[in-house]
Amino acid sequence: MTKLYCDTSNLNDIKYCIKNYNIDGVTTNPSIMRKEGVKNYKDHCAKILKLIKQKPLSVEVFADKNNEIIKQALIISKWSKNIYVKVPVINTKGIFLKDIIKNLNNREIKLNITAVFTISQLLKIRRVINKNTPVIVSIFSGRIADNGINPEPIIIKAKKIFKNFKNVKILWASVREVYNFYQAKKTKCDIITVPPSLIKKIKSKKIKLNNYSIITVKQFFEDGKEANFRL
Repeated sequence: MTKLYCDTSNLNDIKYCIKNYNIDGVTTNPSIMRKEGVKNYKDHCAKILKLIKQKPLSVEVFADKNNEIIKQALIISKWSKNIYVKVPVINTKGIFLKDIIKNLNNREIKLNITAVFTISQLLKIRRVINKNTPVIVSIFSGRIADNGINPEPIIIKAKKIFKNFKNVKILWASVREVYNFYQAKKTKCDIITVPPSLIKKIKSKKIKLNNYSIITVKQFFEDGKEANFRL
C-alpha cells in the first residue's frame, strides 16, 4: 500500500489534510519553507510536529559542506523521534555524499535521501547504508518526467535494488498531477508526497469522462460569451 504524505510547510494545509484525508506524514524543504515566508526553521518545524503528533516529518538540511551537513543533521535529528533528516544524495558540485550518508546512517539517524534521479545513485546508496536504520529514498519522479523520461521503470528498479532492505522505503517525489498518485501505486512505491492542492484532487469525487467533456465545452462557451468576443 502506497502511503500518502503532504509536501508543504503550511500549517493550515497540514491541519486540513490530517483532519480530512488522514495523511500518513509530511515532507518539506528549504524552498517550500522560503516560499511560505518561514523565518525560524526550528520553531516552524516544532509547530508542524505538534500538529502531526506521531506521524513522520522529513526536514531537510540547508548546507553544502560535509561538516556543516553533519552538524545540521545531528541538530535536526534531536527535534523528535519522528524526524527523518533529508540529506541530498549529492552536493552542489555533483559529488556523491557517501561519507555523510554512511556516517549518519551508522549513528542510527533516520534519513530521507533526497534529490535522487538515477539508477547509479540508487546503487551507490545501497552500498553505504545498513539494513537496520530507517531510510527513505526520494526519487524526483516529477522532474524526471519533465525531462521526457518515464519515471516508473526507475521506481520499479529501485524497489528491486532495495528488496532485501526492509528498512528502506521508496518515495515518489516532485508530484505534478493526480495521475502520478496512480502511477506510484502501480509501481508499488512505498510513499508518495503530494502538495495539498493535489491531495484534494486525488481525494475528490471523480467525474465521468463524458460528463467532463460537457463541463469543459460549457466552460469554453460561457467564457467566450462573458468575454463578449466578436468576429
